[in-house]
Amino acid sequence: MTFRELPVTAAWQHRDARLGFEVVYFQPAGHGYQIDGCTTAIEDGQTWMVSYAIALDATWATRTAQITGRSASGVRHVRLEADGLGGWRVDGEVASHLDGCLDVDLESSAMTNALPIHRMGLRAGARASAPAAYVRALDLRVERLEQDYARPADQGGNQCYDYTAPVFDFACRLDYDESGLVLEYPGIAVRAF
Repeated sequence: MTFRELPVTAAWQHRDARLGFEVVYFQPAGHGYQIDGCTTAIEDGQTWMVSYAIALDATWATRTAQITGRSASGVRHVRLEADGLGGWRVDGEVASHLDGCLDVDLESSAMTNALPIHRMGLRAGARASAPAAYVRALDLRVERLEQDYARPADQGGNQCYDYTAPVFDFACRLDYDESGLVLEYPGIAVRAF
């Protein structure tokens, strides 16, 4: 299963859980991609912004992620480095709690749910676990997030996936476009461009 080439840019309007906007730029880099983006939002009475630069290898595994966050409490930075086999470092320190993760998932981003979809290449009827290095929006704390994707039959020409994140007691159906970017993330965001 393959997707069309990524667009140069995409954008999402965040709604319901937060009010905000995310803009992302995609650029081929070697055999992988460089993804640069920024989200600004108001959530639970607080404003924040998160900018990120994510490097992916040819398999779509995350290799590096440089994230900067700003809120009323100040500016924070975190750097993640991955070996592409499930080993991680956070700000240069070994992060064994992330062992086995191949993707970064930013709480601030609707785009990062595209990473495991591209990497796994699930066929209709298949399902897989995709634990991720999960970066919180306000404090950039890095946690392990257990999540699962199941691909039902496609609807209307687009791929869809049933997504679950048990720690948040969250489940939804995510719809993706022909480039493998999420069109609608119920309760979180909708594709704007």
